[in-house]
Amino acid sequence: MKHQEIAEKLITLLGGKENVISAAHCATRLRLVIDDESKIDKEAIEELDEVKGAFSTSGQFQIIFGTGTVNKVFTHFAPLAGVVSETEEEAGKKISHNEAAKKKLNPFARFARTLSNIFVPIIPAIVAAGMLMGLLGLMRTYNWVDPESGLFIMLDMFSSAAFIILPILIGFSAAKEFGGTPYLGAVIGGIMTHPALLNPWGLANAEPATLDFLGFGVEMLGYQGTVIPVLLTVYMMSLIEKALRKVVPNMVDLLVTPFLTVIFTGFIAMLVVGPLGRALGNGLTTTLDFLYHTVGPFAGLIFGGLYSTIVLTGVHHSFHAIEAELLIAVGGNFLLPIWAMANVAQGGATLAVFFKTRNKKMKGIALPAAVSAFLGITEPAIFGVNLRYRRPFIAAAIGGGLGGFYVVFTQVMANGIGLTGIPMFAIAQDPLNYGIGFLIAVVTAFVGAWVLGWKE
Repeated sequence: MKHQEIAEKLITLLGGKENVISAAHCATRLRLVIDDESKIDKEAIEELDEVKGAFSTSGQFQIIFGTGTVNKVFTHFAPLAGVVSETEEEAGKKISHNEAAKKKLNPFARFARTLSNIFVPIIPAIVAAGMLMGLLGLMRTYNWVDPESGLFIMLDMFSSAAFIILPILIGFSAAKEFGGTPYLGAVIGGIMTHPALLNPWGLANAEPATLDFLGFGVEMLGYQGTVIPVLLTVYMMSLIEKALRKVVPNMVDLLVTPFLTVIFTGFIAMLVVGPLGRALGNGLTTTLDFLYHTVGPFAGLIFGGLYSTIVLTGVHHSFHAIEAELLIAVGGNFLLPIWAMANVAQGGATLAVFFKTRNKKMKGIALPAAVSAFLGITEPAIFGVNLRYRRPFIAAAIGGGLGGFYVVFTQVMANGIGLTGIPMFAIAQDPLNYGIGFLIAVVTAFVGAWVLGWKE
């Protein structure tokens, strides 16, 4: 009955059932798309039992409950709010939650959300590959295993597989997000990584052959490990597929539409979009690499200090694509350690609030929020604690900036994307200096929050 009562009170405090357009939940938060947010009684919601904070961002009003609790509340909340299942959404009975949320965003935020939706499902594969790379690095450094042994060679195969077929993974996920057929997106990714094309993975000095096609010289170079080319190509594929479905008769749609879509998109990929995307990706990574090796530490100071503020806008979701491109082109992700410093600094500031506050409910929120931030999930710390009191958020920005300065100064890189905080030790190329940066960020944020203080 406890969670039933919370759900019933939420409906009232949110302005009624008719004010809730759609709802979903993640691991810790209830995510709501609201018709008129002025009708929400935010302060009363934050006073409810089990609620650790509430905030509005990325077109959604989000209520923090914590792991486990949010599932129980959503079970009771969904029927009261008239929320439908994903199956019913796909059947067209109601607009999907993601689509409803996107309509609330400005174009730039919508673009960032789209990239996030494409890359978040792929992150586990990249994380697994990154951890394997870290393990191989330790084996090679400390001579645990002979690099010529069967074990090492097989693990090396396992670690590189995700990056070699990355265009296929992105093709599937991007087609799904762009409204195309996911398996056609995977086929396009397969075309761009076909064995007939030279695999550039680890072959920086190799020269590809050139194919004569109607007078055009087509460079037979594959797109293994690339990001931008396949994103642009699958976007074009989705537009072509949608256009064809409007004109192809239903009777032959299953045969004709995929056939023409693959042919048209394949030519576009090889002749236009692929080479253009490769140039854009190379230009982006070259620019970032230049900044990293010239003004790196100061860039780390600025980005580490501002990253949590960027999180408030939701634009940080677009960084996954840039990080994936860097990971392949540079051999490591130097942005992720900076983001990690900002995240753990939020945990340090929240920990200071836990020890200093006299508010019992805030103590109950602050400790799990700090632990969550140390594990890489910062929303409970940012929105549930630090932004409420403001000064701890400023202290966290200072800690994130100093930590970011240190990890860039010592050239700490990661073997993957997505993991920050304590879990990032598994994919950090230099765990020792990453740990030192971690401590700098946390201690600075803790001391800063304690000294700056706040009004209860």
